[in-house]
Amino acid sequence: MAKAIPKISSRRNGRISSRKGARRIPKGVIHVQASFNNTIVTVTDVRGRVVSWSSAGTSGFKGTRRGTPFAAQTAAANAIRTVVDQGMQRAEVMIKGPGLERDAAL
Repeated sequence: MAKAIPKISSRRNGRISSRKGARRIPKGVIHVQASFNNTIVTVTDVRGRVVSWSSAGTSGFKGTRRGTPFAAQTAAANAIRTVVDQGMQRAEVMIKGPGLERDAAL
C-alpha cells in the first residue's frame, strides 16, 4: 500500500485565533420564539447578526418539561449571560409565538 501524503496547511504556525471575546456590543435585540413544546432565545446585535442563542432543550430539559415556564427562564438566562460579559447594556425584546413561556422568558 502507498503511504498517505501529509496535508500541508496554509497557516504557518497552526494556531487559530478566536475573536469571541473581542467584540463589544453596547445594544442588542433579544428574540424569543415560544411554542407549546420549546422556547428558543436568540440574542443579536442591532444589524441582526447572531451573538448568542439558547433553547430549553440545550439547557438540559427533555420531553414535556421543555414547554414549562421555568425552562424558558433558564434558556433566557443562559443566552443573556454570555452577552452581558461582552458589554451589552441595552436590549430590545421581540416575542413571537403562542406558548405560556413568553412571560417567563421576558
